[in-house]
Amino acid sequence: MFTKIEHGPLMDRVYRHQRHFYDATRKYYLLGRDPMIAGLNPPERGSILEIGCGTGRNLILAGEAYPKTSLYGLDISHEMLATAQKKIEAAGIGKRVKLAYADAAEFNPQVLFGRRHFDRIFISYAVSMIPQWQTVVEQAVGHLAPNGSLHIVDFGDLADLPTIARKALYTWLDWYHVTPRNDLFDVAEAIGLQNNAIVHKQQLYRGFSWITIIRRKSV
Repeated sequence: MFTKIEHGPLMDRVYRHQRHFYDATRKYYLLGRDPMIAGLNPPERGSILEIGCGTGRNLILAGEAYPKTSLYGLDISHEMLATAQKKIEAAGIGKRVKLAYADAAEFNPQVLFGRRHFDRIFISYAVSMIPQWQTVVEQAVGHLAPNGSLHIVDFGDLADLPTIARKALYTWLDWYHVTPRNDLFDVAEAIGLQNNAIVHKQQLYRGFSWITIIRRKSV
C-alpha cells in the first residue's frame, strides 16, 4: 500500500504522459460516469465538487448539464490538474470552476475554495486508486450541505463477468495501481448509517460498474 506522501508523485508518474490521451481511451471502460453525472440533479445555483477531477472531463460535462452551478475540483496529481485547467478554459467555463491541488483524504475546503459545504460531491473512478479511500468517503460526507449528496461511480465486483475476463481485467488494472473496492456498497451503508444518511446502490453492466449515492437529510 502506498503512503499518503508517496501517492501524489506516483499519480504524476502514471499520468505524466497518459493525461494527453486519457479521455480518448478511458471512455471505453470507465463506464457509468455519464449516468452518474446525469443523476446529480443539484439545486439550480448549487455547488458541485469533484474529488479526483483528473483531466476535468467530468467537470466540463457537469458544467454543461447544470449551467448555473459553481464547480470545484481537486486532485493529487499536478500533471492532471494542468491538463484539467487547459480543457476547462477551452470549454469556456473557466470563470465557473476552481481547481486545487490536495490530498482527498485530508483537505480543508474552506482554505482551498472559501466554502465548507457543497450541494453535490462526486468521485469518479478514483476510490479504486486512493489507498485511504474509506477516509475519503467519510470526509466527503462531512463536507455535504443539508440535503446534499455524495455520488460515487467505480469498478464493481465484476462478479457476473466470465472468469477469464474477470481475471484478465484484475491483472490489467493492477498494472495501473487500480484496486476495485468490492466492499464499496458495505462501506457506503456503514458511513450512511453513521451520518443518518440515505444510501442508494446501483449495479451496471453485469457488475462492471457500481454507483452509490449517500444523501444527507435536512437538519
